[in-house]
Amino acid sequence: MLKGERMLTLLAEQPECLWDEALPIEVKELPEDLAALDGLLADPGLLWPIVERFRREVLEDRRAVLTDGRPTIAMETYVRMMVLKQRYRWGYRTLVAEVSDSIHLRRFCRISLSERVPDESTIRKLTRRFGPETVSELTRAMIEQAVREKRFRPRAVRIDSTVVEADVKYPTDAGLASSGVKVLAREGRKLSKVIKEKRARVRDRSRAMGVKLRAITRTIRRRSGEAKQEVLDLTAQTGELLERSVKEARRLAKIARGKARGRGAKAKLKAAAALEELADRCEKVARQITQRVAGEPIKDRIVSLFDADARPIRKGKLGKKTEFGFVSQLAEVTEHTQRGARGLILPAAATGIGNPGEGTLLPQTVAEMQRLGIRVQEVALDGGFHIGLTSNALEPLAAKNVFIAGRQEPGSKRTQRRLRRYRTGAEGRISHLKRRYGLDRSRLKGDEGRQIWTEWGILAYNADTLAIRER
Repeated sequence: MLKGERMLTLLAEQPECLWDEALPIEVKELPEDLAALDGLLADPGLLWPIVERFRREVLEDRRAVLTDGRPTIAMETYVRMMVLKQRYRWGYRTLVAEVSDSIHLRRFCRISLSERVPDESTIRKLTRRFGPETVSELTRAMIEQAVREKRFRPRAVRIDSTVVEADVKYPTDAGLASSGVKVLAREGRKLSKVIKEKRARVRDRSRAMGVKLRAITRTIRRRSGEAKQEVLDLTAQTGELLERSVKEARRLAKIARGKARGRGAKAKLKAAAALEELADRCEKVARQITQRVAGEPIKDRIVSLFDADARPIRKGKLGKKTEFGFVSQLAEVTEHTQRGARGLILPAAATGIGNPGEGTLLPQTVAEMQRLGIRVQEVALDGGFHIGLTSNALEPLAAKNVFIAGRQEPGSKRTQRRLRRYRTGAEGRISHLKRRYGLDRSRLKGDEGRQIWTEWGILAYNADTLAIRER
């Protein structure tokens, strides 16, 4: 039995206890919206993807997580808490506090008044452990059930891409260099303490870096041609300071690997690997600075030391010319194309690091529709889709009408106007997802973290959509 191994617990126990007998009926009854969600999520079949996820662990890692070990929190409770988290845009700590203080939320999450709410660290670790694919499977199970029970009849789909911003501040080359010297010095001190090394260290150049940054700020204010060159020279100097810290960090990591013997060797190797990974990112920042000063184009630019997958993305928006994050293609399947159409969002399988084109992501979206067995009669797309790539990608769907914004297609003008309005609704749906379900900014780091964040937002939206239909 492995240390810390836990046995899967799927369903929660009855939330009623002795104290519930003293509560008035108004307190025990859920509000209308939560009652509709409760009925939707009550089907144990929706939790089957989590069982499959644990079964894969049994096969891959030989871990007896289905039958042995301490019981996990009920997965039914976990899914409901995550739906609440995305629905109300709470953090983990706020989620736990709100559920603890509310009788309605406790009953919705299947937590008795005499029972303790799961700790925020437990929920956070489970979220990372399951990853994005398990959440996608939960969404697929929900959509398949709605289609199978004929509560939802797909007829049309509108597809558009959006930027999910990374949780980073606006990056500058000098700012990244400043962060780099601070973090390298901090991690270097930790590693020196682990290996008990007093001579080799990573010098903290924050003071010298601060002088350069203040000089850049003063120079920029002059707004002249000479000032621009001075700023480039000062930025080059910040890159030189960062390069020195990188060399010292690599030297310290080499010493740590040499001392990684006997007891504590694993911890030393892990700390050395973390410092080297950080040094690699800082070296890339220094290289970017050199390229910028030389006037060379920069490909695959890094914009954060802590989220190395985030990239600068230009979408031609007037308000935000450049966004920093990830591109995700969203497909909303609806029952009709009239005003106010609200459908189900497919799992965001079409994604990529950087700024991939609409047409390159479309085959993944079509593959997701085929996986769910969804066939539609009409497809509405943004003007960014290339007509050649789009025609090839949509061929498996055999849709009757395909509308691409900005292109005059043969056929009824009335149909074109209807599909134009329908496609415009995709912009409103994306805005709705950003404002209400947190797709404006991912609070989880990395591309995988962004996928997890996006999938939980989509699951919460689909649950709300189906619950509204049941009311």
